[in-house]
Amino acid sequence: MASGSAVKVEFDPKNMPFRRLGPSGLRVPVFSLGGWLTLGGTVIGDPVKDIIKIAFDNGINMFDTAEAYAKGKSELEMGRVIKELGLRRTDLIITTKLFWGLRAGPNDGGLSRKHIIEGTKECLERLGLDYVDVIFAHRPDVSVPMEETVRAFNWVIEKGWAFYWATSEWSAYEIEEAQHIATKLGLHGPIAEQCQHNMFHRERPEKEYRPLYKKYQLGTTVFSALASGLLTGKYNSGVPEGTRFSTHSNFFKGTVDSLQKEEGLTKIRKVNELSAVAEGLGCTVTHLALAWVAKNPNTSTVILGASKPEQVLDNLKALDVIPKLTPEIMDKIEIILENQPAAPPTFGRSSLDPNGRQ
Repeated sequence: MASGSAVKVEFDPKNMPFRRLGPSGLRVPVFSLGGWLTLGGTVIGDPVKDIIKIAFDNGINMFDTAEAYAKGKSELEMGRVIKELGLRRTDLIITTKLFWGLRAGPNDGGLSRKHIIEGTKECLERLGLDYVDVIFAHRPDVSVPMEETVRAFNWVIEKGWAFYWATSEWSAYEIEEAQHIATKLGLHGPIAEQCQHNMFHRERPEKEYRPLYKKYQLGTTVFSALASGLLTGKYNSGVPEGTRFSTHSNFFKGTVDSLQKEEGLTKIRKVNELSAVAEGLGCTVTHLALAWVAKNPNTSTVILGASKPEQVLDNLKALDVIPKLTPEIMDKIEIILENQPAAPPTFGRSSLDPNGRQ
């Protein structure tokens, strides 16, 4: 909401837990709401307002979008709804991302100083806001010197257009390089990584980034916690009409085709086995999968996707499942998944005392 607009709704966090976003002092809800594929894409108009309102009314005050989502329409819809609902700007955590611009010019995308600065200004115009809380580099740009990218994001922060910057789908090496340059120059490094993390996608968030969590207290803002819906069980017997795999069939063609192959059939079998674990906890496999990602101490927030308000409410039932994930339950899940990333080799060295600093 732009400054000066009337506040119509007071924020009540309800029972939503909040965590620090990486090493920063910014507190984010364990579950947030994202606009990828839905808000401004398959969902437009009043339904967008209904989804954001139900999220806000139930403790979600963090909303994630990107310049590329629905070619800018996601930001437009989100900004419109924030204004129409009369939400107080200081109650909100708004994040957007830069990389894929909206035009085809040679400088209309990527992470050059030019696009970072001009792209940020355009994002703010679409959102109708004076600033965002976090601006993400949506992908790494190997064609631009890292120092230029780091300096540009810091310039955006110094201008007051964003409070923090972060990365999305960067390698650990690239994040380390950005941190090294920021430290050397006395600048702000990225505080978070927006990465895919779910029961079937674990190597990067759980192994590759492991040193970054310890060294920089990096936090993750997780997307695709349900593996694009695979972990809901809805695709166990095919692709139902109206689902993400159906409405975005071209985008997910490779994933859908894989479900008929050995790898995909194995995943479906595991979803069925996980469903039995979930039933024992009095929840669905959807709630179990979301709670499993949220339980990870390096997860700052899990970004939910929704095309209907009821999906938001249902997904938030995962909050009640997190405390039920005892070591015994987590072990059961690992036995089913069979994909826990290996720990770094010790080359015969004995383990340290688990009660001391590792």
